[in-house]
Amino acid sequence: MNPTLIGLLVIAGMFLGMQLLMEFGRRLGMRRLGGDPDAAKSGGGAAEGAVFGLMALLIAFTFSGAAGRFDTRRALVVEEANDIGTAWLRLDLLPATVQPPLREKFRQYLDARIAVYAKLPDLAAARVEFSRATTLQNEIWQEAVAACRDSGSSPATMLLLPALNQMIDISTTRTEAGFAHAPMVIYLMLVLLVLAGSLLAGYSMANGKARNWFHASAFALIMALAIYVILDFEFPRLGLIRLNTYDQVLVDLRHSMNP
Repeated sequence: MNPTLIGLLVIAGMFLGMQLLMEFGRRLGMRRLGGDPDAAKSGGGAAEGAVFGLMALLIAFTFSGAAGRFDTRRALVVEEANDIGTAWLRLDLLPATVQPPLREKFRQYLDARIAVYAKLPDLAAARVEFSRATTLQNEIWQEAVAACRDSGSSPATMLLLPALNQMIDISTTRTEAGFAHAPMVIYLMLVLLVLAGSLLAGYSMANGKARNWFHASAFALIMALAIYVILDFEFPRLGLIRLNTYDQVLVDLRHSMNP
């Protein structure tokens, strides 16, 4: 199923669930008012304040964390492009006779790295490209080490090999950053608090004779959209918020490598 469609279904499910709980809370409040009006109007402010305060805190916490991880992943794309570009330029330190095969492997490697993220959310296809990139990493490293040893060039050994090592390390860093998320219990807690807040909001609406559809719908829609945006930031290869546009820096680097 399309990830964007899944996100929209999440919004719809949260919206409907909140509406149902608000209606249920309203009916509870009306029943309570009918049986004991004075008790129904007292003592609820503290509980509501605690729940809504904690809900606001958790929304701010998860939004800030997801946005921070999004910025980190975006910065890592640029860092990988810089690392690959630096290693590519330092191939000039090797003898001219050994450069062409290494440069061709660089092109293949960058193609594979671009394809890893371009093929998401198809995890099977992305793993194939990741495996190809890892194989090319090993081949590039082995050939570069052999070329440095055979050339006897100290500048090549001191400058090229550390650049290659950084190029390999950043790929691992990006992979691990892609799996870095807040614990699932945080999101479950957020959903439960939003639903509990809906129940309490509905209970507070019992004072009016008519249903306040506008406020109930606005509250449910805003909360559902807030959760969707947080999840979109957390998984920027799946929803409407995408990192794909930032991959253009790698594509531009690849174009500059053409013979």
